[in-house]
Amino acid sequence: MNRRTRPLPAAIALAVALLATACSSSGDDHGPSAGDSPSQPPATAAPGTPGTPSDTATPSAPDTPSAPATPTPTPTGTPGTPSASGRPSAPGTPGGGTTAPPPSGARWQPTPGLAWQWQLGGGVDQSVDVPVYDIDGFENDASVVASLHAKGRKVICYINAGSWESFRPDAAAFAKALEGSDTGWKGEKWFDIRQVDQLRPLMAARFDMCRSKGFDAIEPDTIEAYNQSSGFPLTGDDQIRYNRMLAQLAHERGLAIGLKNDLDQIPALLNDFDFAVNEECSQYDECDRVEPFVKQGKAVFHVEYKVGTDQFCTKAKALGFSSMQKKLDLDAWRKPC
Repeated sequence: MNRRTRPLPAAIALAVALLATACSSSGDDHGPSAGDSPSQPPATAAPGTPGTPSDTATPSAPDTPSAPATPTPTPTGTPGTPSASGRPSAPGTPGGGTTAPPPSGARWQPTPGLAWQWQLGGGVDQSVDVPVYDIDGFENDASVVASLHAKGRKVICYINAGSWESFRPDAAAFAKALEGSDTGWKGEKWFDIRQVDQLRPLMAARFDMCRSKGFDAIEPDTIEAYNQSSGFPLTGDDQIRYNRMLAQLAHERGLAIGLKNDLDQIPALLNDFDFAVNEECSQYDECDRVEPFVKQGKAVFHVEYKVGTDQFCTKAKALGFSSMQKKLDLDAWRKPC
């Protein structure tokens, strides 16, 4: 999932939140524009060894990255098939077989420097020779996870944990009162994360799906609503409480979990999460803020969209990050450091 918007300054965020409480809001976040597409061509490199850092790239890629369009998920579709916008089309019913869950207390602990592939659009290209894959939990069934495991890969389950998506098969399970302002993506609205008692069982069901399909970890998206125009008067404490709830749910199921962006709260949440997923810290000169994960021996899975590898890889490697350049539609194309 692509970065929706930059965090609002605290004073502005509070004002927006109070205004949103007083009147109906449709949200003013904006998704990425066509100008956000990176201009770097793909690179190829020799395959690495699974389980160790690797500098691989996909064998082939288009010469010119496609510009992202506003997501337009449809209510029906074939799992694993990209929509016209480049984002996955609406999934079918979760399932596709089950795999034995990992034993409690034996969860995966990703370490700094592990190369990774992050693909949320289209059928998963399993030819990328890296030890870690991050793929959509709804769009991929147990057979995809099992196939990647057979190749020696660890697999992260992408789940939207902070906003409602109209195109997910469990969309009707979320009460209307939980839905706030638009996130900037069609069919998506921020959750009222204060309603932990209502959201906990719904998130638990999603995490159970990830575990039943054999995933090793969770990537929860949109988990910094407190500094966005969510339509609710959310505070930093609300977000910390909610994010810790997510970490607890994952750990109870023997799954690792990553902190997605949310830079301001890294000091408070560092011990609750097993790794970090970061978008564009180089572009915004924020990478030093994510370094505490590496200092604790935890991986930082990092991507840039606009900035070329020649501009961020030297520092990313020095920090111990697992970094690559990706297109905004997060298809199979990648250019790793």
